[in-house]
Amino acid sequence: MHRLLVEDLKWVSEKRFIHALNFCMLLPGPEAQQLTIYLGWLLHRIRGGVLAGVIFILPGALSILLLSIIYVNYQNSMVIDSLFFGVKAAVLAIVLTSIVSISRRAIRTGSMVTITMIAFIAIFIFAIPFPVVIFGAGLMAIFMNWTVAAGVKSGSNENENGAKAVDIIAMSNPPARHVSWLVATFFGVLWLLPVAMLYGFFGVGNIYTQQALFFSQVAIVTFGGAYAVLSYIAQQTVENYGWLSGKEMLDGLGMAEATPGPLIMVTQFVGFICAYRNPGFIDPMLAGCLGALVTTWVTFAPCFFWIFLGAPYIEGLNGNRILRMALQGITAAVIGVVLNLTLWFGFKVLFTHFVELSWTPLNLIFLLPSLASIDLMACAIFGMALFAILKLRVGVIKVLATSAGAGLVLGLAGLVQ
Repeated sequence: MHRLLVEDLKWVSEKRFIHALNFCMLLPGPEAQQLTIYLGWLLHRIRGGVLAGVIFILPGALSILLLSIIYVNYQNSMVIDSLFFGVKAAVLAIVLTSIVSISRRAIRTGSMVTITMIAFIAIFIFAIPFPVVIFGAGLMAIFMNWTVAAGVKSGSNENENGAKAVDIIAMSNPPARHVSWLVATFFGVLWLLPVAMLYGFFGVGNIYTQQALFFSQVAIVTFGGAYAVLSYIAQQTVENYGWLSGKEMLDGLGMAEATPGPLIMVTQFVGFICAYRNPGFIDPMLAGCLGALVTTWVTFAPCFFWIFLGAPYIEGLNGNRILRMALQGITAAVIGVVLNLTLWFGFKVLFTHFVELSWTPLNLIFLLPSLASIDLMACAIFGMALFAILKLRVGVIKVLATSAGAGLVLGLAGLVQ
């Protein structure tokens, strides 16, 4: 997206793109969708933001819906299992390379390394909720930088608030404040009214109400991009709600990686599977489609609310030193959270059996892979995908397609477990 908009089309400047990206990192919900809406807003205000946001998710939504229907009809077939066997191994390689890429850009000081490790330990060992970890990381970063910030001399190009002066791009014809609030209110109602109607008509026990409430909560309390959010979603939907199995969550993640649009589209797959398994009095396929619609709506509608509420102030907020400190801490914590997702994902993909270990002093229970159960075929595809991405610079789509083909070949040979 950066290369297309900044270098090829030249629709936005490098600085404005970075400002938008930093702001979206501070917002809850899917970062890529919010960035797309904001860039559309920059070009054509409300119409541009709505059009960019809808077009960005529409191809992925249709693709995931179609694949979800195919998945539930042929889930246990050899061909589908073999294809996903290869795709999941490739996705593991993609997630791992993403961690390496983000770490090189974000972790530059010892304090950031500390926050990353604390976030990983908090999630992986103590199972502290994702929102608490991210919020704590922001506060920790502010605290760690406070002494340094206080010691900066007043003559070192700082403003009266102690924030380093930055080159803020002036907004051209910013909308009036009351207009921004009216627009944000409209999109807030657009997001929450269907949730309130589901709650009022069906009650909290209904599957669609539960989906609407849970994914609306995700839209409020999750920060840091799709990989970080997925860690929280997987934990809640698999372990807490029991809406789908760990294997199905992995299949959905592979499906989202292999289709156009943001990775967070995996939430639509979760919504489909959950409603399909709990159809009530209607046809399971129709129930699944309704579940997919509800989940997609409450996942992406909040993005329009956040962006249209904050868009006129994004440029100014980037000059706020405290927010920039918090962003550094959140970014570092996200790396730790994604590392936890990678381990969870890697254990499920590369091993077939697990052993339960406990730590009595803190009443902790761990599920760790049995080394004897390692899947050599999955390891082989994972290794080849990793080599192709890091050394040969092969594109993600080609890697996924090749890995899916390798999985199918292994399945036909009877080597997929």
